[in-house]
Amino acid sequence: MTDRLFRRLERLQKLDDALRRAQRSKSDPREIARLHILKSALKLRLMQLTARRAPAFG
Repeated sequence: MTDRLFRRLERLQKLDDALRRAQRSKSDPREIARLHILKSALKLRLMQLTARRAPAFG
């Protein structure tokens, strides 16, 4: 696992925790939407990073 992948996975975990806390405490809906957008963007970057690293079988 590369350092970049590890840092992004850590950040995704922190965003997940922040999103859960915001939803539990019924925070501002805009804050929840912002966290959702950040999480989606980070997941996309993770998928792109892992897709480039995946070996081709066949």
